[in-house]
Amino acid sequence: MKIGFIGLGNMGAPMAANLVKAGHEVAGFDTAEVDVAGVARAATAAEAASGAAVVITMLPNGDILRRVAAQIVPAMDKGAVFLDCSTVDVASARDVAGMARAAGLLALDAPVSGGVGGAQAGTLTFMVGGDAKGFRIASELFDIMGQKAVHCGPSGNGQAAKICNNMILGATMIVTCEAFALADKLGLDRQAMFDVVSTSSGYSRSMNAYCPAPGSARNRPPTTTTSRVLQRS
Repeated sequence: MKIGFIGLGNMGAPMAANLVKAGHEVAGFDTAEVDVAGVARAATAAEAASGAAVVITMLPNGDILRRVAAQIVPAMDKGAVFLDCSTVDVASARDVAGMARAAGLLALDAPVSGGVGGAQAGTLTFMVGGDAKGFRIASELFDIMGQKAVHCGPSGNGQAAKICNNMILGATMIVTCEAFALADKLGLDRQAMFDVVSTSSGYSRSMNAYCPAPGSARNRPPTTTTSRVLQRS
């Protein structure tokens, strides 16, 4: 399959590389002019999209997505799939999908969960909104780049699923930080806290896979917000 890939950052680059490893022909574009092994560098986003059966975008926000869509939609062949994997607002996703449909394209919004590690390992989860035919066409690519893809309904529903998922993650991260802060105040060792909760009813992704507390087995570098919570102890 000939694929255009626009946005070759920390997430996009390994996703594009996995498509190349699976035997697909990928033309890529990024404003940073990065090189990804096996990906042909295009001079513009429109050039990367021209003649592609599927064009994938992985961009920072809705405004940039809108600007890129205005460049690539006119360059795409009718019947091609516009697969946006960015995490953006629902309104931008639906507006861009409307622009794509008006040009005869199959539009999908498909934000991901799994982070850079998931992108590198090809174990992402895709939350997909948009055209059912487009979803069937893109399924082969989802299987390469991820471990699961769920069709959530019409355009924008992929982004809706992502924001709901992120709400849960954010809430569990906050309460995990607060629990460690309480453990510190009560004199409970962080490693003991982790060992108990990670195999008890309080387990969660925030605890088991991305624990914010230094001194625990699964610690990852805490964000500014989590650091502030823990420092309050």
